[in-house]
Amino acid sequence: MSNKNLIQITQFCVYHEIENTFIKELNNYGLVEIIIEENDEYLQPEQLPSIEKMIRMHYDLNINLEGIDAIYHLLQKIEALQQNLTNTQNKLRIYEENQTE
Repeated sequence: MSNKNLIQITQFCVYHEIENTFIKELNNYGLVEIIIEENDEYLQPEQLPSIEKMIRMHYDLNINLEGIDAIYHLLQKIEALQQNLTNTQNKLRIYEENQTE
């Protein structure tokens, strides 16, 4: 994997004015994946929106890591349920359209 698309954790933490240990703790909870290349630690760009939400939860709302873990998993379940509902509504719409023909 090329590290051109990866974000170096130290630079990310400096930019957001947070400690590197916060990202490592998120990794310990399984909330982010740290990629190690050439003795340096990186984040995937796709993870940034979620990590930035977790930073706001922790630093702005004073939610501890256990709370962030619970909230993050609940939000994932809500997103899956919303997707399931959308799929079901689409199938129902197709069924109703076929019934009126």
